[in-house]
Amino acid sequence: MPLIASQVISGVGINESTQYNTAIGGIVALIAGYVGFRRLHVFPGLTSGGYIIPAFSVTYGLLAIVLIMARLDYSRLQLLTSYVLTIGFFTYIHLKFVVRRPVILGVVPNGSLGTLPTFDRVIWHVVPSPDAPTPRFEGVVVDLHAEHGDAWSSRIAAFALEGTPVYHVKQAIEQLSGRVEIEHLSENTLGALNPNDLYLKVKGAFDMMMALIALAFLSPLLITVAILIRLDSPGPALFKQQRTGFRAKPFTVYKFRTMHQSAATPNDERHSAITQDGDPRITRAGALLRRTRLDELPQLLNILKGEMSMIGPRPEAVALTKWYEKEIPFYHYRHIIKPGISGWAQVNQGHVSDVNDVREKLNLDFYYVKNFSAWLDILIVLKTIRTMASGSGAK
Repeated sequence: MPLIASQVISGVGINESTQYNTAIGGIVALIAGYVGFRRLHVFPGLTSGGYIIPAFSVTYGLLAIVLIMARLDYSRLQLLTSYVLTIGFFTYIHLKFVVRRPVILGVVPNGSLGTLPTFDRVIWHVVPSPDAPTPRFEGVVVDLHAEHGDAWSSRIAAFALEGTPVYHVKQAIEQLSGRVEIEHLSENTLGALNPNDLYLKVKGAFDMMMALIALAFLSPLLITVAILIRLDSPGPALFKQQRTGFRAKPFTVYKFRTMHQSAATPNDERHSAITQDGDPRITRAGALLRRTRLDELPQLLNILKGEMSMIGPRPEAVALTKWYEKEIPFYHYRHIIKPGISGWAQVNQGHVSDVNDVREKLNLDFYYVKNFSAWLDILIVLKTIRTMASGSGAK
């Protein structure tokens, strides 16, 4: 096939349509990756540009899939070069201008602010008086429920007019910590008591499609793991347990068995559902499966049955749910969303057993409910991959 206005790169001829498709696709992937990375940064837990590579890998990967499925000509060398240069450029900018730059937040010292918590790279700068000179703030934290007086109200308005974001103290701490603490349910606390119904339906359909694809591709791995479990200790490969799911309804969850079968049903049902550090019931194969999170893969079947989602609050054993709901107010509110294989609490806290740790986990779950969105789900997927690679938080 003759080349049109051919150009030789490393001895390979590239025609105009190939260059055009690759260039336009690369620009779209770059813009989408940048927008995605910026949107992910509205959530806490992103440091040192660790998600620059995943964000652009996703967009360039999707571009390659689209080009292949649409049977469009493209240059792999040109696309790879664009991908490498994009990551290099944004990594350089991040390391030079962002990574070590502290975030200075102004604090209006009226109302019931209390002692503000400490966060990495966050400097709380208390504004001493309404007319005091201040540095340039990334934002200003105010107790908006307090009476500030005319002078302070005027200064707060001036910050807003200067383009400096003004946050209610509770909102600011939520966005810095990734936690939502509630004492009573209200529209102001959780935005809306029911999450976005449209996204719930779209997410459910996407979950089922991904579960089907995952089961098809992972079936050799699933069979291998099942055989390994049977060889390692006597008993079935799958472990079944009643857990609390969507709208607080019980369902049977499927996991690869990681404990000796004789330890599966001790007398105390509640304590048997709690995994302790160095739990002697865990088998040799089970320790590896828990560290890599591979024991969760059979829950793809729960997704196909419509009982679970890829991302959501982790389902607890029914025995633990009954205990937690007696100890923690509003515990059942976490069940307004389908439970997931991975979730915001899992990637930020890991496995917990003590009731005080469960309160912290619930604060993380409430943050997910309040900020329920595709962007937060994407961030959790990226953090889950990192957790699986490191094995952190497993028991």
